[in-house]
Amino acid sequence: MKEYKSIKENLFYTKDHEWIDFQRTTAYLGVSAFKLIGFREIQQVIFSSQSGVKNKGDLIAIIKYKDYHIEVNMPVDGKLLRLNTDLIFGEQNLLLQDNGNSCWIAQIIPSQPDERKDLLLPMQYQRNTEITNVKITS
Repeated sequence: MKEYKSIKENLFYTKDHEWIDFQRTTAYLGVSAFKLIGFREIQQVIFSSQSGVKNKGDLIAIIKYKDYHIEVNMPVDGKLLRLNTDLIFGEQNLLLQDNGNSCWIAQIIPSQPDERKDLLLPMQYQRNTEITNVKITS
């Protein structure tokens, strides 16, 4: 599954630290490194289904490490086209490489390919995660 190549101007993030990279009529979905903080390895990726129409917020997968699990949800409405078979067949630690932005989890066909509602541009997302990491001292 090496054919994915990000086009940065079409990359957006959710407030839940998932990313979506729109590429013409399809899009690739993944998780940011921020969402995987604390994971030293990924023991398992469990997919909710292989295909079908999904609504924004529907569960796509669960990423597991020890007793921790992280849900990956659809960032937009669309049809689940295919899953990354590398993750199915034991290469799940690819998600921990390259800051989480090169290993996709699923490819979809967005219902509305131009819809960007509630999605953040990379700079907005970066500011959002920086604000989240600010520690308040008294």
